[in-house]
Amino acid sequence: MLNFCILTGNIGGDPEINYSHDGNPIASFNLAFRSGKEKTGWIKITAFSRIAEITEKYLHKGARIAVVGSLDQEKWQTESGENRTGYKIIAHSIEFIKTDGRGFENNQSDQPDNDDVPF
Repeated sequence: MLNFCILTGNIGGDPEINYSHDGNPIASFNLAFRSGKEKTGWIKITAFSRIAEITEKYLHKGARIAVVGSLDQEKWQTESGENRTGYKIIAHSIEFIKTDGRGFENNQSDQPDNDDVPF
């Protein structure tokens, strides 16, 4: 089965960086995304190795991004013994989305206007 997700949203807080036993970086942060007109959803994003390095260097709270990754189910037990289940996305790529300063996507292309070109 194919496990492939694409989400756009805003980072809810500065990414947290940890390191694996062999020294590879692991970045994690929460992404806020629209789930209907007035409903906001949240999901944890985890990135490894090179993507984690880029995350640490360039991402910050409020940044608008697109994440391509796979959905991963987590299971854990609370201190009181309750079993919990949650989901996160393992990032395969992250793309920065340019905004106009007010948080709106800027869909203006940096390419020249070629409307006069006949092809």
